[in-house]
Amino acid sequence: MQYDRTLLHRAAIAARDVKRDGTINAHAVARRLGVGPMAAWRLIQGIGRPSYNTARAVELAYGLPATALDKPLAPVEVPA
Repeated sequence: MQYDRTLLHRAAIAARDVKRDGTINAHAVARRLGVGPMAAWRLIQGIGRPSYNTARAVELAYGLPATALDKPLAPVEVPA
């Protein structure tokens, strides 16, 4: 299941954890959070729920509560 990470993206951009093209830099996020690059990439992509430790690191680094990371994407309705 994928999760909505809009607030995380905004916080990472505000903290300038971005590449030259403006996309979020997973390596910069990983360094800031103290997690591996793959964990940061999954977090940025919204793939799976973050572990307690990762959610806590996000809260400390970006000021986002863990509950902000646990919002599933809304289902997409396909017109009939």
